[in-house]
Amino acid sequence: MQIESEATRKLGERISEILHLPAGLDCVNELWKISPENLDYAGRVDYLAALEKQSGWFNVWLQHAIVVVAGNEPSRVDSMYSGVDDSEREEIATALRLSGSTAQSRIDVARTLMQHLPGATAALAIGDISPAHANVIARESAQLIRQGVAPEVLKLIETEAIAHAEFHTPAQVANKVRSCIAMFAPEQFEAAAVEEKSARKVSYFPSPNGMATIVAFLPAPDAQTIMLAIDRLANKTNGIAKEKLRAFRKNSDSSFNSERRAKNGTGAGNQISTEIQRGIDTKTSENFNLRDFSEDLMDPMDAHRADAITAIAALFLETSDDQIMNHGRPVTVNLTIDLPTLLGLAENPGQLSGYGPIPASVARELAADGKWRKFITDPTTGNLLDFGRESYLPPQALRDFLLARDRTCRFPGCRRSGIKGEIDHAIPWEEGGETSPKNLGLLCKRHHQLKTHGGWKLESFEDGSCEWTSPLGKKRFVPARPMDEVA
Repeated sequence: MQIESEATRKLGERISEILHLPAGLDCVNELWKISPENLDYAGRVDYLAALEKQSGWFNVWLQHAIVVVAGNEPSRVDSMYSGVDDSEREEIATALRLSGSTAQSRIDVARTLMQHLPGATAALAIGDISPAHANVIARESAQLIRQGVAPEVLKLIETEAIAHAEFHTPAQVANKVRSCIAMFAPEQFEAAAVEEKSARKVSYFPSPNGMATIVAFLPAPDAQTIMLAIDRLANKTNGIAKEKLRAFRKNSDSSFNSERRAKNGTGAGNQISTEIQRGIDTKTSENFNLRDFSEDLMDPMDAHRADAITAIAALFLETSDDQIMNHGRPVTVNLTIDLPTLLGLAENPGQLSGYGPIPASVARELAADGKWRKFITDPTTGNLLDFGRESYLPPQALRDFLLARDRTCRFPGCRRSGIKGEIDHAIPWEEGGETSPKNLGLLCKRHHQLKTHGGWKLESFEDGSCEWTSPLGKKRFVPARPMDEVA
Protein backbone atom coordinates (compact mmCIF):
# COMPACT_ATOMS: atom_id res chain seq x y z
CA MET A 1 0.00 0.00 0.00
CA GLN A 2 2.86 2.33 0.87
CA ILE A 3 4.56 1.46 -2.44
CA GLU A 4 1.42 2.35 -4.38
CA SER A 5 1.14 5.64 -2.53
CA GLU A 6 4.77 6.52 -3.27
CA ALA A 7 4.33 5.64 -6.96
CA THR A 8 1.19 7.78 -7.15
CA ARG A 9 3.02 10.69 -5.55
CA LYS A 10 5.92 10.47 -8.01
CA LEU A 11 3.55 10.25 -10.98
CA GLY A 12 1.72 13.33 -9.72
CA GLU A 13 4.98 15.23 -9.38
CA ARG A 14 5.96 14.30 -12.91
CA ILE A 15 2.60 15.42 -14.30
CA SER A 16 3.09 18.74 -12.52
CA GLU A 17 6.50 19.10 -14.17
CA ILE A 18 5.08 18.31 -17.63
CA LEU A 19 2.39 20.93 -17.05
CA HIS A 20 5.10 23.59 -16.88
CA LEU A 21 7.08 22.37 -19.92
CA PRO A 22 6.53 23.65 -23.46
CA ALA A 23 4.05 21.47 -25.35
CA GLY A 24 5.48 19.04 -27.87
CA LEU A 25 5.79 15.47 -29.07
CA ASP A 26 7.97 14.35 -26.15
CA CYS A 27 5.36 15.47 -23.64
CA VAL A 28 2.58 13.83 -25.64
CA ASN A 29 4.46 10.51 -25.68
CA GLU A 30 5.07 10.65 -21.94
CA LEU A 31 1.47 11.51 -21.14
CA TRP A 32 0.31 8.66 -23.38
CA LYS A 33 2.13 6.16 -21.18
CA ILE A 34 0.49 7.44 -17.97
CA SER A 35 -2.98 6.25 -17.02
CA PRO A 36 -4.95 8.97 -15.18
CA GLU A 37 -6.60 6.25 -13.07
CA ASN A 38 -3.22 5.73 -11.36
CA LEU A 39 -3.13 9.35 -10.14
CA ASP A 40 -4.70 10.92 -7.09
CA TYR A 41 -7.46 13.45 -7.68
CA ALA A 42 -5.14 16.46 -7.78
CA GLY A 43 -2.89 14.61 -10.23
CA ARG A 44 -5.85 13.87 -12.48
CA VAL A 45 -6.70 17.57 -12.65
CA ASP A 46 -3.08 18.35 -13.63
CA TYR A 47 -3.18 15.53 -16.19
CA LEU A 48 -6.27 17.07 -17.79
CA ALA A 49 -4.61 20.50 -17.93
CA ALA A 50 -1.44 18.99 -19.41
CA LEU A 51 -3.41 17.28 -22.16
CA GLU A 52 -5.18 20.53 -22.99
CA LYS A 53 -1.81 22.26 -23.23
CA GLN A 54 -0.60 19.71 -25.80
CA SER A 55 -3.65 20.41 -27.97
CA GLY A 56 -2.15 23.82 -28.84
CA TRP A 57 0.93 22.24 -30.34
CA PHE A 58 -1.21 19.92 -32.46
CA ASN A 59 -3.53 22.78 -33.42
CA VAL A 60 -0.69 24.78 -35.00
CA TRP A 61 0.11 21.72 -37.09
CA LEU A 62 -3.53 21.59 -38.15
CA GLN A 63 -3.67 25.32 -38.96
CA HIS A 64 -0.63 24.96 -41.20
CA ALA A 65 -2.25 22.05 -43.04
CA ILE A 66 -5.44 24.05 -43.62
CA VAL A 67 -3.48 26.93 -45.15
CA VAL A 68 -1.54 24.52 -47.37
CA VAL A 69 -4.84 23.19 -48.75
CA ALA A 70 -6.68 26.52 -48.94
CA GLY A 71 -3.73 28.67 -50.05
CA ASN A 72 -2.26 31.79 -48.51
CA GLU A 73 -4.77 34.07 -50.26
CA PRO A 74 -8.46 33.59 -51.07
CA SER A 75 -9.02 32.10 -54.52
CA ARG A 76 -11.13 34.01 -57.05
CA VAL A 77 -12.70 32.42 -60.11
CA ASP A 78 -13.97 34.54 -62.99
CA SER A 79 -17.41 33.01 -63.08
CA MET A 80 -20.81 34.30 -62.06
CA TYR A 81 -21.44 30.94 -60.40
CA SER A 82 -18.30 30.87 -58.26
CA GLY A 83 -17.31 32.74 -55.13
CA VAL A 84 -14.27 33.21 -52.92
CA ASP A 85 -12.64 29.93 -51.81
CA ASP A 86 -15.50 27.88 -53.26
CA SER A 87 -13.51 24.79 -54.21
CA GLU A 88 -11.04 24.91 -51.31
CA ARG A 89 -13.78 25.43 -48.74
CA GLU A 90 -15.72 22.40 -49.93
CA GLU A 91 -12.60 20.22 -50.03
CA ILE A 92 -11.88 21.04 -46.39
CA ALA A 93 -15.54 20.77 -45.40
CA THR A 94 -15.89 17.25 -46.81
CA ALA A 95 -12.50 16.10 -45.50
CA LEU A 96 -13.23 17.30 -41.94
CA ARG A 97 -17.00 16.64 -42.02
CA LEU A 98 -17.87 20.30 -41.50
CA SER A 99 -20.46 22.63 -42.93
CA GLY A 100 -19.25 24.99 -45.64
CA SER A 101 -19.56 28.04 -43.38
CA THR A 102 -17.62 26.36 -40.57
CA ALA A 103 -14.90 25.30 -42.98
CA GLN A 104 -14.60 28.88 -44.27
CA SER A 105 -14.29 30.14 -40.71
CA ARG A 106 -11.51 27.63 -40.07
CA ILE A 107 -9.71 28.81 -43.22
CA ASP A 108 -9.98 32.47 -42.22
CA VAL A 109 -8.64 31.81 -38.73
CA ALA A 110 -5.77 29.69 -40.06
CA ARG A 111 -4.68 32.34 -42.57
CA THR A 112 -4.85 35.08 -39.94
CA LEU A 113 -2.77 33.13 -37.44
CA MET A 114 -0.16 31.81 -39.83
CA GLN A 115 0.37 35.04 -41.79
CA HIS A 116 -0.34 37.90 -39.39
CA LEU A 117 -0.08 36.69 -35.78
CA PRO A 118 3.28 34.97 -35.30
CA GLY A 119 3.30 35.67 -31.57
CA ALA A 120 -0.07 34.01 -31.00
CA THR A 121 0.93 31.09 -33.21
CA ALA A 122 4.16 30.57 -31.23
CA ALA A 123 2.30 30.83 -27.91
CA LEU A 124 -0.21 28.27 -29.15
CA ALA A 125 2.53 25.91 -30.28
CA ILE A 126 4.13 25.72 -26.83
CA GLY A 127 0.81 25.62 -25.01
CA ASP A 128 0.89 29.09 -23.43
CA ILE A 129 -2.54 29.78 -24.93
CA SER A 130 -5.26 27.33 -25.91
CA PRO A 131 -6.76 26.88 -29.40
CA ALA A 132 -9.88 28.68 -28.18
CA HIS A 133 -7.78 31.68 -27.09
CA ALA A 134 -5.93 31.71 -30.41
CA ASN A 135 -9.20 31.56 -32.36
CA VAL A 136 -10.71 34.60 -30.64
CA ILE A 137 -7.49 36.60 -31.04
CA ALA A 138 -7.54 35.82 -34.76
CA ARG A 139 -11.25 36.55 -35.20
CA GLU A 140 -11.16 39.83 -33.30
CA SER A 141 -8.05 40.97 -35.20
CA ALA A 142 -9.33 40.02 -38.66
CA GLN A 143 -11.25 43.23 -39.42
CA LEU A 144 -8.35 45.34 -38.20
CA ILE A 145 -6.01 43.47 -40.56
CA ARG A 146 -8.41 44.01 -43.48
CA GLN A 147 -8.39 47.74 -42.70
CA GLY A 148 -4.61 47.79 -43.13
CA VAL A 149 -3.62 48.59 -39.56
CA ALA A 150 0.07 49.33 -38.98
CA PRO A 151 2.08 46.16 -38.17
CA GLU A 152 3.44 47.65 -34.96
CA VAL A 153 -0.10 48.35 -33.71
CA LEU A 154 -1.21 44.81 -34.53
CA LYS A 155 1.82 43.40 -32.71
CA LEU A 156 1.05 45.52 -29.65
CA ILE A 157 -2.54 44.24 -29.56
CA GLU A 158 -1.38 40.66 -30.07
CA THR A 159 1.11 40.92 -27.20
CA GLU A 160 -1.52 42.35 -24.84
CA ALA A 161 -3.95 39.56 -25.76
CA ILE A 162 -1.40 36.78 -25.18
CA ALA A 163 -0.49 38.17 -21.77
CA HIS A 164 -4.18 38.49 -20.84
CA ALA A 165 -4.82 34.85 -21.76
CA GLU A 166 -2.73 33.62 -18.81
CA PHE A 167 -5.48 34.37 -16.29
CA HIS A 168 -8.59 34.78 -18.44
CA THR A 169 -11.10 32.81 -20.51
CA PRO A 170 -11.38 33.10 -24.31
CA ALA A 171 -14.43 35.36 -23.97
CA GLN A 172 -12.50 37.67 -21.66
CA VAL A 173 -9.55 37.69 -24.07
CA ALA A 174 -11.92 38.63 -26.90
CA ASN A 175 -13.04 41.62 -24.85
CA LYS A 176 -9.41 42.50 -24.15
CA VAL A 177 -8.64 42.54 -27.88
CA ARG A 178 -11.64 44.81 -28.50
CA SER A 179 -10.46 47.14 -25.75
CA CYS A 180 -6.96 47.23 -27.24
CA ILE A 181 -8.32 47.93 -30.72
CA ALA A 182 -10.38 50.80 -29.31
CA MET A 183 -7.32 52.20 -27.51
CA PHE A 184 -4.53 51.64 -30.04
CA ALA A 185 -6.46 51.89 -33.33
CA PRO A 186 -9.22 54.43 -32.60
CA GLU A 187 -9.77 55.46 -36.22
CA GLN A 188 -10.37 51.89 -37.36
CA PHE A 189 -12.52 51.25 -34.30
CA GLU A 190 -14.69 54.31 -34.99
CA ALA A 191 -15.04 53.41 -38.67
CA ALA A 192 -16.05 49.85 -37.83
CA ALA A 193 -18.65 51.08 -35.34
CA VAL A 194 -20.21 53.42 -37.89
CA GLU A 195 -20.26 50.67 -40.50
CA GLU A 196 -21.86 48.15 -38.13
CA LYS A 197 -24.50 50.61 -36.94
CA SER A 198 -25.82 51.00 -40.47
CA ALA A 199 -26.63 47.26 -40.45
CA ARG A 200 -28.91 47.45 -37.37
CA LYS A 201 -32.16 45.56 -37.78
CA VAL A 202 -34.83 43.47 -36.13
CA SER A 203 -35.64 40.09 -37.70
CA TYR A 204 -38.53 37.71 -37.19
CA PHE A 205 -38.22 33.93 -37.64
CA PRO A 206 -41.19 31.53 -37.37
CA SER A 207 -40.49 28.45 -35.24
CA PRO A 208 -42.33 25.14 -34.75
CA ASN A 209 -45.15 24.59 -32.23
CA GLY A 210 -46.71 28.03 -32.44
CA MET A 211 -43.52 29.89 -31.50
CA ALA A 212 -41.35 32.53 -33.17
CA THR A 213 -37.99 34.23 -32.67
CA ILE A 214 -37.21 37.94 -32.85
CA VAL A 215 -33.52 38.86 -33.15
CA ALA A 216 -32.39 42.46 -32.73
CA PHE A 217 -28.96 43.54 -34.01
CA LEU A 218 -28.42 46.92 -32.34
CA PRO A 219 -25.81 49.38 -31.11
CA ALA A 220 -24.70 48.26 -27.65
CA PRO A 221 -26.23 51.22 -25.72
CA ASP A 222 -29.60 50.62 -27.38
CA ALA A 223 -29.45 46.90 -26.62
CA GLN A 224 -28.69 47.62 -22.97
CA THR A 225 -31.60 50.06 -22.80
CA ILE A 226 -33.92 47.32 -24.02
CA MET A 227 -32.58 44.77 -21.54
CA LEU A 228 -33.02 47.24 -18.67
CA ALA A 229 -36.65 47.81 -19.70
CA ILE A 230 -37.25 44.09 -20.01
CA ASP A 231 -35.73 43.43 -16.60
CA ARG A 232 -37.77 46.16 -14.95
CA LEU A 233 -40.98 45.03 -16.62
CA ALA A 234 -40.30 41.41 -15.66
CA ASN A 235 -39.68 42.38 -12.04
CA LYS A 236 -42.84 44.50 -11.97
CA THR A 237 -45.10 41.81 -13.40
CA ASN A 238 -43.53 39.16 -11.20
CA GLY A 239 -44.24 41.27 -8.12
CA ILE A 240 -47.87 41.83 -9.10
CA ALA A 241 -48.31 38.12 -9.82
CA LYS A 242 -46.95 37.16 -6.41
CA GLU A 243 -49.25 39.63 -4.64
CA LYS A 244 -52.29 38.28 -6.47
CA LEU A 245 -51.30 34.70 -5.76
CA ARG A 246 -50.82 35.41 -2.05
CA ALA A 247 -54.21 37.10 -1.87
CA PHE A 248 -55.84 34.18 -3.61
CA ARG A 249 -54.29 31.61 -1.28
CA LYS A 250 -55.34 33.57 1.84
CA ASN A 251 -58.98 33.54 0.87
CA SER A 252 -60.28 29.99 0.74
CA ASP A 253 -63.95 30.90 0.82
CA SER A 254 -65.60 28.68 -1.75
CA SER A 255 -68.25 31.20 -2.78
CA PHE A 256 -65.60 33.87 -3.35
CA ASN A 257 -63.59 31.47 -5.49
CA SER A 258 -66.68 30.45 -7.41
CA GLU A 259 -67.52 34.08 -8.10
CA ARG A 260 -64.03 34.76 -9.41
CA ARG A 261 -64.10 31.70 -11.64
CA ALA A 262 -67.51 32.67 -13.01
CA LYS A 263 -66.32 36.20 -13.69
CA ASN A 264 -63.09 35.25 -15.43
CA GLY A 265 -63.97 31.94 -16.96
CA THR A 266 -60.61 30.26 -16.49
CA GLY A 267 -59.81 30.80 -12.84
CA ALA A 268 -57.27 32.67 -10.76
CA GLY A 269 -54.39 32.15 -13.14
CA ASN A 270 -56.06 34.20 -15.86
CA GLN A 271 -57.20 36.83 -13.35
CA ILE A 272 -53.58 37.47 -12.41
CA SER A 273 -52.37 37.59 -15.99
CA THR A 274 -55.20 39.81 -17.21
CA GLU A 275 -54.84 42.40 -14.48
CA ILE A 276 -51.08 42.59 -14.98
CA GLN A 277 -51.56 43.22 -18.68
CA ARG A 278 -54.29 45.80 -18.12
CA GLY A 279 -52.13 47.77 -15.69
CA ILE A 280 -49.24 47.86 -18.11
CA ASP A 281 -51.45 48.75 -21.07
CA THR A 282 -52.98 51.67 -19.13
CA LYS A 283 -49.54 53.04 -18.32
CA THR A 284 -48.25 52.86 -21.86
CA SER A 285 -51.44 54.14 -23.52
CA GLU A 286 -51.34 57.33 -21.42
CA ASN A 287 -47.73 58.18 -22.29
CA PHE A 288 -46.81 56.53 -25.56
CA ASN A 289 -47.10 58.24 -28.92
CA LEU A 290 -45.62 56.53 -31.98
CA ARG A 291 -44.98 59.90 -33.65
CA ASP A 292 -42.60 60.87 -30.85
CA PHE A 293 -39.74 58.91 -32.34
CA SER A 294 -40.38 58.29 -36.04
CA GLU A 295 -42.54 59.85 -38.74
CA ASP A 296 -41.37 57.52 -41.50
CA LEU A 297 -41.35 54.20 -39.65
CA MET A 298 -41.91 52.20 -42.82
CA ASP A 299 -38.80 53.33 -44.71
CA PRO A 300 -36.42 51.59 -44.37
CA MET A 301 -38.08 48.94 -42.22
CA ASP A 302 -35.03 47.20 -40.79
CA ALA A 303 -33.40 50.30 -39.34
CA HIS A 304 -36.67 51.84 -38.14
CA ARG A 305 -37.76 48.66 -36.41
CA ALA A 306 -34.49 48.76 -34.52
CA ASP A 307 -35.10 52.41 -33.59
CA ALA A 308 -38.69 51.63 -32.62
CA ILE A 309 -37.92 48.84 -30.18
CA THR A 310 -35.25 51.00 -28.54
CA ALA A 311 -37.64 53.97 -28.25
CA ILE A 312 -40.36 51.80 -26.73
CA ALA A 313 -37.96 50.45 -24.11
CA ALA A 314 -36.58 53.93 -23.37
CA LEU A 315 -40.09 55.31 -22.99
CA PHE A 316 -41.02 52.60 -20.53
CA LEU A 317 -37.93 53.37 -18.44
CA GLU A 318 -38.77 57.09 -18.44
CA THR A 319 -42.43 56.69 -17.48
CA SER A 320 -42.20 53.78 -15.03
CA ASP A 321 -42.56 54.83 -11.40
CA ASP A 322 -41.02 51.64 -10.08
CA GLN A 323 -37.32 51.52 -9.24
CA ILE A 324 -35.64 48.12 -9.05
CA MET A 325 -32.77 48.63 -6.63
CA ASN A 326 -29.55 46.64 -6.60
CA HIS A 327 -26.96 47.44 -3.92
CA GLY A 328 -28.85 50.64 -3.15
CA ARG A 329 -28.83 51.95 -6.73
CA PRO A 330 -31.48 51.87 -9.47
CA VAL A 331 -30.66 49.75 -12.51
CA THR A 332 -28.98 52.01 -15.06
CA VAL A 333 -26.72 52.02 -18.10
CA ASN A 334 -23.24 52.67 -16.69
CA LEU A 335 -20.53 54.38 -18.71
CA THR A 336 -16.90 55.10 -17.80
CA ILE A 337 -15.07 57.85 -19.69
CA ASP A 338 -11.97 59.88 -18.91
CA LEU A 339 -12.29 63.64 -18.41
CA PRO A 340 -10.19 64.75 -21.44
CA THR A 341 -12.35 62.62 -23.77
CA LEU A 342 -15.54 63.90 -22.16
CA LEU A 343 -14.37 67.47 -22.81
CA GLY A 344 -13.44 66.66 -26.43
CA LEU A 345 -9.70 67.02 -25.81
CA ALA A 346 -8.96 63.32 -26.45
CA GLU A 347 -10.52 60.45 -28.35
CA ASN A 348 -10.07 57.56 -25.92
CA PRO A 349 -12.85 54.95 -25.99
CA GLY A 350 -15.51 54.87 -23.30
CA GLN A 351 -16.32 51.68 -21.43
CA LEU A 352 -19.96 50.57 -21.38
CA SER A 353 -20.47 48.40 -18.31
CA GLY A 354 -21.28 44.82 -19.25
CA TYR A 355 -20.25 45.35 -22.88
CA GLY A 356 -16.83 46.90 -23.39
CA PRO A 357 -15.31 49.75 -25.41
CA ILE A 358 -17.43 52.16 -27.44
CA PRO A 359 -16.17 55.04 -29.64
CA ALA A 360 -15.47 58.36 -27.97
CA SER A 361 -18.20 60.12 -29.95
CA VAL A 362 -20.82 57.61 -28.82
CA ALA A 363 -19.60 57.84 -25.21
CA ARG A 364 -19.89 61.65 -25.22
CA GLU A 365 -23.41 61.42 -26.61
CA LEU A 366 -24.43 59.01 -23.85
CA ALA A 367 -22.69 61.10 -21.20
CA ALA A 368 -24.59 64.26 -22.13
CA ASP A 369 -27.65 63.26 -20.07
CA GLY A 370 -25.83 61.17 -17.47
CA LYS A 371 -25.80 61.47 -13.70
CA TRP A 372 -22.18 61.31 -12.56
CA ARG A 373 -20.34 59.68 -9.68
CA LYS A 374 -16.63 60.40 -9.27
CA PHE A 375 -14.00 57.72 -8.61
CA ILE A 376 -10.26 58.33 -8.48
CA THR A 377 -8.00 55.98 -10.44
CA ASP A 378 -4.30 55.26 -10.35
CA PRO A 379 -2.79 57.16 -13.33
CA THR A 380 -0.34 54.32 -14.01
CA THR A 381 -2.55 51.21 -13.80
CA GLY A 382 -6.05 52.64 -14.19
CA ASN A 383 -7.14 50.70 -11.08
CA LEU A 384 -9.49 52.34 -8.61
CA LEU A 385 -7.68 53.77 -5.60
CA ASP A 386 -8.51 52.40 -2.16
CA PHE A 387 -10.17 54.15 0.74
CA GLY A 388 -11.07 52.95 4.21
CA ARG A 389 -14.42 52.25 5.92
CA GLU A 390 -15.35 50.87 9.30
CA SER A 391 -18.75 49.17 9.76
CA TYR A 392 -20.28 45.72 9.34
CA LEU A 393 -22.66 46.71 6.53
CA PRO A 394 -20.84 48.65 3.80
CA PRO A 395 -22.14 52.23 3.41
CA GLN A 396 -23.51 53.34 0.05
CA ALA A 397 -20.26 55.01 -1.00
CA LEU A 398 -18.37 51.77 -0.44
CA ARG A 399 -20.99 49.76 -2.36
CA ASP A 400 -20.65 52.17 -5.27
CA PHE A 401 -16.87 51.80 -5.10
CA LEU A 402 -17.07 47.99 -5.22
CA LEU A 403 -19.53 48.02 -8.12
CA ALA A 404 -17.24 50.33 -10.09
CA ARG A 405 -14.10 48.36 -9.22
CA ASP A 406 -15.23 44.76 -9.72
CA ARG A 407 -18.13 45.07 -12.19
CA THR A 408 -18.50 41.28 -12.40
CA CYS A 409 -18.13 38.31 -10.07
CA ARG A 410 -14.50 37.89 -8.93
CA PHE A 411 -14.37 34.13 -9.51
CA PRO A 412 -11.96 33.13 -12.32
CA GLY A 413 -13.72 33.29 -15.67
CA CYS A 414 -17.12 34.32 -14.27
CA ARG A 415 -18.77 37.26 -16.04
CA ARG A 416 -22.04 37.51 -14.12
CA SER A 417 -22.87 41.15 -13.51
CA GLY A 418 -21.85 42.55 -10.15
CA ILE A 419 -25.04 44.61 -9.90
CA LYS A 420 -26.92 41.33 -9.41
CA GLY A 421 -24.27 39.79 -7.17
CA GLU A 422 -23.58 39.75 -3.44
CA ILE A 423 -20.95 41.63 -1.42
CA ASP A 424 -18.58 39.15 0.21
CA HIS A 425 -16.05 39.48 3.04
CA ALA A 426 -12.93 37.56 1.89
CA ILE A 427 -12.06 37.10 5.56
CA PRO A 428 -15.45 36.58 7.23
CA TRP A 429 -16.61 39.28 9.64
CA GLU A 430 -16.99 36.77 12.46
CA GLU A 431 -13.33 35.76 11.98
CA GLY A 432 -12.05 39.33 12.27
CA GLY A 433 -12.46 40.42 8.65
CA GLU A 434 -12.88 44.14 8.02
CA THR A 435 -15.56 45.91 6.01
CA SER A 436 -13.02 47.58 3.74
CA PRO A 437 -12.27 47.72 0.02
CA LYS A 438 -9.38 45.29 0.47
CA ASN A 439 -11.53 42.64 2.16
CA LEU A 440 -14.77 43.16 0.21
CA GLY A 441 -15.68 42.10 -3.31
CA LEU A 442 -18.59 41.12 -5.51
CA LEU A 443 -19.48 37.46 -6.06
CA CYS A 444 -22.42 35.92 -7.87
CA LYS A 445 -24.65 33.79 -5.65
CA ARG A 446 -23.23 30.51 -6.96
CA HIS A 447 -19.59 31.36 -6.35
CA HIS A 448 -20.42 33.02 -3.01
CA GLN A 449 -21.93 29.69 -1.94
CA LEU A 450 -18.89 27.87 -3.34
CA LYS A 451 -16.59 29.99 -1.16
CA THR A 452 -18.77 29.69 1.94
CA HIS A 453 -19.67 26.00 1.75
CA GLY A 454 -17.68 24.46 -1.12
CA GLY A 455 -14.17 24.52 0.29
CA TRP A 456 -12.77 27.28 -1.95
CA LYS A 457 -10.59 29.91 -0.26
CA LEU A 458 -10.22 33.54 -1.31
CA GLU A 459 -7.38 35.96 -0.60
CA SER A 460 -8.13 39.57 -1.51
CA PHE A 461 -5.53 42.27 -2.19
CA GLU A 462 -5.32 46.05 -1.94
CA ASP A 463 -5.74 46.77 -5.65
CA GLY A 464 -8.88 44.63 -6.07
CA SER A 465 -7.05 41.56 -7.38
CA CYS A 466 -7.53 38.25 -5.61
CA GLU A 467 -6.32 34.66 -5.53
CA TRP A 468 -8.54 31.62 -5.24
CA THR A 469 -7.44 28.25 -3.86
CA SER A 470 -9.47 25.17 -4.76
CA PRO A 471 -10.14 22.32 -2.29
CA LEU A 472 -7.25 20.50 -4.01
CA GLY A 473 -4.87 23.36 -3.33
CA LYS A 474 -4.84 24.63 -6.94
CA LYS A 475 -4.34 28.41 -7.02
CA ARG A 476 -5.87 30.78 -9.57
CA PHE A 477 -5.00 34.47 -9.63
CA VAL A 478 -7.57 37.05 -10.80
CA PRO A 479 -5.91 40.37 -11.69
CA ALA A 480 -7.31 43.80 -10.82
CA ARG A 481 -9.52 45.31 -13.50
CA PRO A 482 -8.49 48.72 -14.81
CA MET A 483 -11.41 51.08 -15.41
CA ASP A 484 -10.60 51.41 -19.12
CA GLU A 485 -10.99 47.69 -19.68
CA VAL A 486 -14.10 45.55 -19.83
CA ALA A 487 -14.44 43.04 -16.99
